[in-house]
Amino acid sequence: MPISASSSAASLLRGALSSYTRTRFFPSSLRNLNPSLVNRSHRSVASAAVRSFHCSPSRWSHRLDCRSPLSLRAQIRAFHPIIERFQRKFSSMAGEHPFKSVLTSLPKPGGGEFGKFYSLPALNDPRIDKLPYSIRILLESAVRNCDNFQVKKEDVEKIIDWENTSPKQVEIPFKPARVLLQDFTGVPAVVDLACMRDAMNKLGNDSKKINPLVKVDLVIDHSVQVDVTRSENAVQANMELEFQRNKERFSFLKWGSNAFHNMLVVPPGSGIVHQVNLEYLGRVVFNTDGVLYPDSVVGTDSHTTMIDGLGVAGWGVGGIEAEAAMLGQPMSMVLPGVVGFKLSGKLRNGVTATDLVLTATQILRKHGVVGKFVEFYGGGMSELSLADRATIANMSPEYGATMGFFPVDHVTLQYLKLTGRSDETVAMIESYLRANKMFVDYNEPQQDRVYSSYLELNLAEVEPCISGPKRPHDRVPLKEMKSDWKSCLNNKVGFKGFAVPEEAHGKVANFSFQGQPAELRHGSVVIAAITSCTNTSNPSVMLGAGLVAKKASELGLQVKPWIKTSLAPGSGVVTKYLLQSGLQEYLNKQGFHIVGYGCTTCIGNSGELDESVASAISENDIIAAAVLSGNRNFEGRVHALTRANYLASPPLVVAYALAGTVDIDFDKEPIGTGKDGKSIFFKDIWPSTREVAEAVQSSVLPDMFRSTYQAITKGNPTWNQLSVPSSTLYSWDPNSTYIHEPPYFKNMTMEPPGAHGVKDAYCLLNFGDSITTDHISPAGSIHKDSPAAKFLLERGVECKDFNSYGSRRGNDEVMARGTFANIRLVNKLLNGEVGPKTVHVPTGEKLYVFDAAMRYKNAGHDTIVLAGAEYGSGSSRDWAAKGPMLLGVKAVIAKSFERIHRSNLVGMGIIPLCFKSGEDADTLGLTGRERYTIDLPSKISDIRPGQDVTVTTDNGKSFTCTVRFDTEVELAYFNNGGILPYVIRNLIKQ
Repeated sequence: MPISASSSAASLLRGALSSYTRTRFFPSSLRNLNPSLVNRSHRSVASAAVRSFHCSPSRWSHRLDCRSPLSLRAQIRAFHPIIERFQRKFSSMAGEHPFKSVLTSLPKPGGGEFGKFYSLPALNDPRIDKLPYSIRILLESAVRNCDNFQVKKEDVEKIIDWENTSPKQVEIPFKPARVLLQDFTGVPAVVDLACMRDAMNKLGNDSKKINPLVKVDLVIDHSVQVDVTRSENAVQANMELEFQRNKERFSFLKWGSNAFHNMLVVPPGSGIVHQVNLEYLGRVVFNTDGVLYPDSVVGTDSHTTMIDGLGVAGWGVGGIEAEAAMLGQPMSMVLPGVVGFKLSGKLRNGVTATDLVLTATQILRKHGVVGKFVEFYGGGMSELSLADRATIANMSPEYGATMGFFPVDHVTLQYLKLTGRSDETVAMIESYLRANKMFVDYNEPQQDRVYSSYLELNLAEVEPCISGPKRPHDRVPLKEMKSDWKSCLNNKVGFKGFAVPEEAHGKVANFSFQGQPAELRHGSVVIAAITSCTNTSNPSVMLGAGLVAKKASELGLQVKPWIKTSLAPGSGVVTKYLLQSGLQEYLNKQGFHIVGYGCTTCIGNSGELDESVASAISENDIIAAAVLSGNRNFEGRVHALTRANYLASPPLVVAYALAGTVDIDFDKEPIGTGKDGKSIFFKDIWPSTREVAEAVQSSVLPDMFRSTYQAITKGNPTWNQLSVPSSTLYSWDPNSTYIHEPPYFKNMTMEPPGAHGVKDAYCLLNFGDSITTDHISPAGSIHKDSPAAKFLLERGVECKDFNSYGSRRGNDEVMARGTFANIRLVNKLLNGEVGPKTVHVPTGEKLYVFDAAMRYKNAGHDTIVLAGAEYGSGSSRDWAAKGPMLLGVKAVIAKSFERIHRSNLVGMGIIPLCFKSGEDADTLGLTGRERYTIDLPSKISDIRPGQDVTVTTDNGKSFTCTVRFDTEVELAYFNNGGILPYVIRNLIKQ
C-alpha cells in the first residue's frame, strides 16, 4: 500500500513513528519529525525524517546508520516497509475498517436493535449468493477481521471468488471465534502457554503478553477410566479414582483458568467435550460489544466437527496450531473445496443414525474428501433431527473431511430451544442469519449453490450395519456380518484379517469366572460399551438402547457376567431422560450401569479386564471382540486384548452383548433362550422407529438441559476444594511425573535458526499404510515393560498408578518414551514382528524405539521416518508430532498425510515430504537401512510451498519428493524452528 502525500498521512506517520518510539526501536528524538515534511513523495518523507532525527553516532536498533549519506537510499528502502506496516496497523486502530461501509444495524422486531453486523448482502456481489454456506462463514470472518495486515482485502476477494480460486489451492487467513480443548490436549496446551510465559520472562519481556485473545473453552472429559462397572455406585467410585490419579493435572488446569484470561474450564464429571459444546457452549451467533458474528471454533480434538451439526463451523487442528490461534494469530489455511452431499428420502423402520453415519463415512471415504468441506443439503434434511446431524458431523475425521457441515435451519432453532437457549437468543440467531444470508428456509425456493463435486444418498437405502474390525470406514452390513467375520479369520494379517488357521476356528477357551464355568471363542465379546460423543448426544439411539435392554429383560435374556459392560453418557442430560423414561432400570439389569461422564472406551480408557478373562484370551490366543458405540477402532486403541473392535449403534451394542459374540447372523440365529425356553431372535428385541420417537418425545425435556448446565458452572465439591497458587508464572516441580517443563525454548534467542536440510540421517522406522496417531502416540494404558513404565518405576510410581499416556501428556519425559509405543506397531525393519521396537541400523540391535532414538541422538545422528499412505490419520494429537521431534526425527517421507498431523509436524519443525505419485519406499527399493540426505535450501527465501527436492541415500539411490510446506506461513514456522518460537518472537517484536 503506497504512502499518501496528504496531511492525514503526515499525521498518521507522526503518530505511528511516535508510537514506535515507545517500543525502543527508534531514538526519542524521532518526536522532532516535522509533519509538514510529509507533503512530498514518500522518498522525501523518509529522507526528511532521517535528517530530523538529530541522531547520535550510534546505529539504530534496525542497524541503519543515521549519519551515512552513502547508504541513504538503502536506509529509505528499509524504512519504507516500517511506515507501510504502521499505516496499515494504525488505520485499523483509528477505526478506519476497510469494510466499515457494510457495518449494518440489526433491528429487533419490537423496536431497538440486537446489534450491528458486517453485512454480506451489502457487498452487492452476486457471486456470494452461489457460495456454499460453509464458505460464507469464512467470508464473514475475513470481512469482519480485515485490517489489511493480518487479513487483507485480497483475501476477501479470494473467498468471494471461491468458485474459481479454490481449485488453485490459494491460501487464506482465518480467525475463529473461539478455541475448544479437552483435558488430554488442554494440559499440554496450558503447559506450553506457561512455558512460553517463562521464555518471554527470560528474554526480558512482559510474560503477560502470553494470554488467550479469543474465547477458550476447556472441558475435562478424558480422564474417566472404566474401573468399576455393574454397580449402582460406579459413577462415584470411578470419579474418586479419577481425582486420585489426576489431582495434579486438575490442579494445574484450575491454575491455568485463573492465570490466563478468557479461559473457561468445565470441571471433570460434567460430560464429553463435544456433547457439552453442542448442548451448552455452542453460541451459533456471538454478540460481542454489540457486534454480531457467527460462532466458529477450532478444537484440539478431531471430533470438534460435531458442532457442525448445529451450523457452527468447527474442525480439529493440532494443539500447537490451536495455541497460536488462542494468542491471536490468524490460522493460515488453503481455501477448501466443498463437496455437496444431497440427502433425499427417509430412513427405514428400525434403521439408526449410526447406520446412516457409517454408510456416509464409507461413501465419502471412497469419494475422497481429505482437506475439503462437506456440506449437506436436500429434501432429506427435514427427516434428520439435530442429533442425527451431529452424529454425521462428528465422524468427519473418519471420512476424511475438514468439516461435515449442516447449515442452520428450523430444525436447528428447535434444538436450541429444546436445549434451554432463551427465546430472545434464538430470535437474535435467526434474525442475524437470515439478514446475512446464512439461514436455510426449506419453505422458500432454494437458489442453487455451486459445489466442487456432488454426491447423493437416498436415506431409504441405508441398512443396519457396523464397522470393523480395525478401521471406522470398513462398514459391514449386519446381514453379512457372520460371513465377513469368517473371512477375517481366514485372511492374512491386515485391516480385514487375522490369519487364524482353519483348524483353529472352533477353538474354545474354558475358564472359571467368579466360581462359575465360562468359555471364550474367536469373536467372543468381552467389552460392550455405550460410549463416545458420536452417539451419546443422540436421544434416539440412547433410548433405543434402553428399549432393547427392556425387551430383552422382559423376555428373560441376560448379558454374560464376564463381558465388561459400561454406559458413559456425554452429559448429565442423558441420565435425566433415561431415568425419566424408566429405561435406565433395564440397562442396569443388563450390566450397563452409568460409569461416569466423559470419554471412556473409545479413547482407550477401558480399564482392565477381569484377570480370568485376560488370561483366557492371552493363553489361548483368542481373537476377542469389543463392540462400542464409538468412532475409533484402530488396533490397540480400545484395549490391548481386543484385536477385533467394532463400531455400532448403542442398541446394537446391547444386542451384541446379549449374543456374546460377533460370530452371529441376526436374521437366522437366535440371540439366546428366553425364560419360557423359546429361542429369542434379534427382531424380538429390536424397537420400531415409532417406539423410539415416542420415548424421545415424552422423555427429553428442555428443563433437563437448563438444570444440568446451571449446575455445571458451579463445579463439584472435589473440584471446588482444589487449592491452587495465584501466581501468573507456574512453579515447575522437577519431580512431577504429570507436569514437566518441556525443552522447546531451551537456549532460544531472538534470531530464528533458519531453514535446514537433513544430512546422512538414519531411518528410525519404516512403515506401511494407515499409521495412525494412536500408533505414533498412544493414549491408552502404559505397558509394564515399556520405557515409559521404566521411567515411572524409577521415580517411585507403582504399576497401579501408571494411569494412561493420555493423562500424562503434560510430562514430555513420559510422552517421549511413549512415542511409537503402540504394541500393535508394524515396522518393516523388524521383518514382520509386531511391537514398539526397531532396529538400530549401525549395530543391528533390536531396541525399543525410544532407546534407539536416544542412541542416535547421543551420537549426533539425525533420523527420519518412512511411511505409506494416510500417515497420521486418527485423532488430532499434537504429541504425535512433539514426540518424534523430541526423539530427534527431522523429516517424515510418506505417500500421503492426514491433514492435521501434517500441520502438527510443521508446527514442531519436522519436514513432511511426499513421494511422487506411484512411488513409495518399496517401489524405490528402499529398505530403511540406508542413510538419507534431503537437499533443502539453507535460505528460507529459496523454498516455496510444494516445491520438489531431491533425496539421496548412501548407497547411490536418488529420488524426488514434494515438500509439504503448503503455505508461506508454514515456511515461516519452519524458519523459526516451529510455530511456538515463531509466536514468541512475533509477540516480542510488537
